[in-house]
Order: sequence, then C-alpha cells, then structure tokens
Amino acid sequence: MAALKNENEAMMAKAREERAVMIKEAKETADKMITEAKDKAKFEYDRIVADARTAILQQKNAALTDVKNQVGTLVIEVAEKILQRELSNKAEQESYIKQLTEGAKLN
Repeated sequence: MAALKNENEAMMAKAREERAVMIKEAKETADKMITEAKDKAKFEYDRIVADARTAILQQKNAALTDVKNQVGTLVIEVAEKILQRELSNKAEQESYIKQLTEGAKLN
C-alpha cells in the first residue's frame, strides 16, 4: 500500500511539473504573439503615417503650383490690360517702343 501511495505521489509530482512546463510554454507563446502583434501594429502605424505625410506634401506642392500658376496668369492678364491701355493710340505706342529700345542693352 505504501508503494502504491509513493507511486501515486510521484505521478502527481510529475503531473504538476508537466503542468508547470505547459503553463510556462503557453505564457511564452502568448508573450511572443503579443510582441509580434505590437511590432506589426507599429510597422503598420509607421507606414500609414509615412504615407499620410507623403500625401500631405504632394497636396501642398500641388496647391503651391496651382497658386503660382494662378498668380502667373493674373500677372499676364494685368500686364496685357496695362499694355493695351497704354498702347491704345499710335503716339503712345511709338513713345513706349522708343523707351523700351533705348533702355534695352545689346549683348
């Protein structure tokens, strides 16, 4: 009977050891999964932020280009109107052309 009791206690001790090993392995696996999920989330976050910054920069550059084009168009339109007004008669035209040619430097 004592032998049976000793055998039973040995089996229980072995079962407790196996349970402890299984719990430890499960915890390590869970920790590893959590770490991998965090790393993946961080990578995805960084990618999304980088894409957003790139998109914002592209939109900013497009807006600046659009503003520059609009300003250029406006300057040309204003210059055309000023020249049309100044050159509305022949005498003003000749005077303006003479002024430009006198001020021009030949290379």
